[in-house]
Amino acid sequence: MSKITIKPMETAAETEGKAYVHWKSWQEAYAGIVDPAYLSALTLEKCLTIARRFPDRILAAKDGDRVVGFAGYGPYRDGTLPDTGEIIALYILKEYYGAGLGRRLMDAALEKLEGYGRAALWVLEDNKRAIRFYEKCGFRADGTRQILKLGTEIAEIRMILERRK
Repeated sequence: MSKITIKPMETAAETEGKAYVHWKSWQEAYAGIVDPAYLSALTLEKCLTIARRFPDRILAAKDGDRVVGFAGYGPYRDGTLPDTGEIIALYILKEYYGAGLGRRLMDAALEKLEGYGRAALWVLEDNKRAIRFYEKCGFRADGTRQILKLGTEIAEIRMILERRK
């Protein structure tokens, strides 16, 4: 592992790398959680379309020239929480688990949201590894839950990080 840098996603190569991390990390992190048919239907091409459609507010984690993780951030999307930023996505390749990269990406994304009094994120209720990670970052479930249709119905929960009272 060379020196990992975290920077805004800017180039076509970084966009392609982000798409690969999106696709590969879903296959790795959500196996046994998300409907296998849904995961099979989430192709690298679909992830590339998403990456090209939403290129803003993405931080890429790079190991040399290779994108190995990313975080997406912005204002809270549905407007129900005033003064709240959102961590929209945070994914890293499995080979980088436990190396501190997730925390570095989280910290960098939270820095981009520093003008907000709190940060929120949504996480699949059955993704216990991710929930533990977010709790270590200071997030707490606030009791809000919603059902997604990812092939089959699956629940996600909202977690909040209070930054100032």
